[in-house]
Amino acid sequence: MRLRMAAILVGLFSGLPGAAYAQWAIPDGVKTAEVQGYPLAYQEAGSGEPVVLVHGSLGDYRIWYAQVPVLSKQYRVLSLSLRHYYPERWDGVGEDFSIAQHAVDVAALIQDLNLGPVHLLGHSRGGAVVLTVAKEHPELIKTLILEDASGMEGLLPETPETKAMAGEVKGLVSTLRANLAAGDKEKAGQEFTDGLNGPGTWAKRSTLQKEILLDNLGTGVDSGERGNIACSDIAKFSFPVLTLTGERSPKRYPEGFAAARKCNPAIPAAIVIPNAAHAMNRDNPEAFNAAVLAFLAQHQGHPPASR
Repeated sequence: MRLRMAAILVGLFSGLPGAAYAQWAIPDGVKTAEVQGYPLAYQEAGSGEPVVLVHGSLGDYRIWYAQVPVLSKQYRVLSLSLRHYYPERWDGVGEDFSIAQHAVDVAALIQDLNLGPVHLLGHSRGGAVVLTVAKEHPELIKTLILEDASGMEGLLPETPETKAMAGEVKGLVSTLRANLAAGDKEKAGQEFTDGLNGPGTWAKRSTLQKEILLDNLGTGVDSGERGNIACSDIAKFSFPVLTLTGERSPKRYPEGFAAARKCNPAIPAAIVIPNAAHAMNRDNPEAFNAAVLAFLAQHQGHPPASR
């Protein structure tokens, strides 16, 4: 049976380390850890130094299907679902959906499972989450990997271009919420995906990729808030940082990375993943995985340098 009812089976084993009671079905092979009373879902594979993968908007632990089999050959890989994402089917009601809350949850998971310091990778909105973890808990970070990370918009100067970029984000979220309110899930998924990755992207997505997004549409209540990462925060980062962007990614991401380099010159120039847009880990997994593995190998087994 592909899914087990967590109210029965997870409840029976809730006393075991890493388990937590959930009121929704937990897929086979997925673990849960209680974080502030919430059953945070994650998958784990491999052994070695821990690599924690944090998804972006309308994603979940499944978006890393092309990364986990490769990375887990050398590392202990944990791909998690943030609070209120699949396998929960959230209705958008509640006050605990924010970058700050998700960062608290990620830090707690790392602490509760005694993982730290970890290689922490965040994509898009998940980038804002991991940046916040790095800001609040630098002791948990071995390396930080940012894939088209949000959260650095405040580093960009106030110009017509930056205002337009901020408007793009708000526009995507606003359109998504309007489509959800109208009950048109397919249109919501298509316009959000095409808005981030270019026209026609949704039509090219696989059945699994569409399923992941549609399963998380309830999280479309996201206000667009992306944390409060300042230049002074990034200047304090004493651990290695890798930044990646897609060849066709929206301009706001590489421009945010360039601004971060001005705050901390130790951060190298962003690696551009060819033949890829915002979802580069799915568009060109071979190039993405190679870049990540090369970075991890460079910093494997070495403690972060002090500044």
